[in-house]
Amino acid sequence: MAGKYAGPKYVVVAGGVMSGVGKGLTTASMGKILREYGYTTTAVKIDPYINYDAGTLRPTEHGEVWVTDDGGEIDQDLGNYERFLGLDLPRWNNLTTGQIYHAVIERERRGEYLGQTVQPIPHITEEIKRRIQEAAAGYEIALVEIGGTVGDYENEPFLFAVKAMEREIGEEHFLFVLITYLPVPPHVGEMKTKPTQQAIRMLSENGIFPDFIVCRSHQDIDEVRKKKIQVGANVPIEHIISAPDMKTIYDIPLTLEAEGMGEKMLAKLGLEVRKKPDWGHWEQLVRRSKDPVNHVRVAMVGKYAESGDFQFTDSYISVNQSLIHAGVANDAKVEIVWIDGHKFEEGELAVEVLDDYDGIVVPGAFGAGGGEGVIMAIRHVRERDIPFLGLCYGLQLAVVEFARHVAGIKEATSEEFKDDSPYQVVCIQEHQKKVMEEGRYGGSMRLGAYAAVLKRKSRVLELYEKSGRLQEDAKRIRQLMDNPEQAFRVGEIMLGRDKVVLERHRHRYEISARFVELLEEEGLIFSGYHRRMDGTRLMEFIELSGHRFFMATQAHPEFKSRLDSPAPLFAGFVKAALDFRQERGSA
Repeated sequence: MAGKYAGPKYVVVAGGVMSGVGKGLTTASMGKILREYGYTTTAVKIDPYINYDAGTLRPTEHGEVWVTDDGGEIDQDLGNYERFLGLDLPRWNNLTTGQIYHAVIERERRGEYLGQTVQPIPHITEEIKRRIQEAAAGYEIALVEIGGTVGDYENEPFLFAVKAMEREIGEEHFLFVLITYLPVPPHVGEMKTKPTQQAIRMLSENGIFPDFIVCRSHQDIDEVRKKKIQVGANVPIEHIISAPDMKTIYDIPLTLEAEGMGEKMLAKLGLEVRKKPDWGHWEQLVRRSKDPVNHVRVAMVGKYAESGDFQFTDSYISVNQSLIHAGVANDAKVEIVWIDGHKFEEGELAVEVLDDYDGIVVPGAFGAGGGEGVIMAIRHVRERDIPFLGLCYGLQLAVVEFARHVAGIKEATSEEFKDDSPYQVVCIQEHQKKVMEEGRYGGSMRLGAYAAVLKRKSRVLELYEKSGRLQEDAKRIRQLMDNPEQAFRVGEIMLGRDKVVLERHRHRYEISARFVELLEEEGLIFSGYHRRMDGTRLMEFIELSGHRFFMATQAHPEFKSRLDSPAPLFAGFVKAALDFRQERGSA
């Protein structure tokens, strides 16, 4: 007789009716709730697309590419998991169909199947199960979100795999949640349950019957609709959870808890309430995010902002959330207005419109299109003493702008814009050139966490010291130094003497070492750098003295920002924007 199962419990989340109903946020919220009850919890995202990772997906279509500490380019839902769970998740917590088939085919090529006929069942489904269990190891509860919508053909192998896991491990260790959408057609004026009933039926065709149904809609679901779903799904009415649209995403755990979801999930999993949740601090942060004392207007000048009449704010979702976090820290509502850099470049919009804002942010991007418009915006706010924060691409273009208009290098450019210019103040990393020439773009960038030594007496260092991040990052840096495969992320530092922070990266281009000394002589402060094992210094932060706030980083600090722990540069930027607004006496 087999021994008693001692592994993690599983909460499997699927979506019904349509995509975009908030599965990722609901999964993250359930994970936070379970953590508040005292259980160690992680989350896994399954994406049925064939791409190996999200790095090759168009951000205007798929949304932001989230980057993990260990260099994964993965789905933005991992960002929600990290923000709500307070974890730094590894890239293996995101599975794609491409990864699964790639692993199986590689094994087949190596002869590991010993002449077997390799098939979707069992080989593909076994690999799915292995990856899920590997990601869940060491935790008491693992949430597994299956992307897409029930009924999608590409979901079937994953649904089959989790059903097989339930059969092998035991149904008492599994909980299935269907997150569905209840539309209210304007011409009918009534919330309709039929699409949800159809989604339940399609899920049951895979042998899965939901234990909970989370009902998304513009408004609360009433008892009449709950009873209709109860009859159609054979689910206890107390397990049919109303999840209406909320003012902020951080309301979601509180909304679910208002229906007692935490204790209900634990009961289904056969777990006790380990500790009584204390939501006081979280509620205080949420209140401040909704009803702050102050207000600032920030222009986000980027590339992936618009298409026709629609704006793609999901392309910069972490930047957006980081500004919200920084607003909470400064008791301020941050109103974000998206401006496409092409409009400045093509003359559709004059850069003087930026005078109406309390600060501008230039987030990450790729390619030359719209770049000249962004440079125009950076020059304007530098000369007008308007707070500026640049992220990755934003740092690179800020250096180009400074080189042209302050250092006198009139033809200064980026290799990304002109590959034959002798004035490339931004250039591709040498070891990347061969990779690019061979067309191997997927996963070819400087990815993941890298240590940066901060310049003493710099404003950047002051912000990081104030946040407490130096002590926090020192622990993680020691872990990386002890890991031979990850030690390169630390580079050459003297921990204890150097002031070091750890931020995540996603880029191929760096500031050219040929121009650093000249730019410094002209007043540009390189306030942080990464020193590689071979001694090469890569510039990580810039700032300007005498400007109220002009800072940029080659990294993406938005990936480490949390509601209760905002990214230091964002917190400093919003504080400077608020001071600027109050100084001008803006209404």
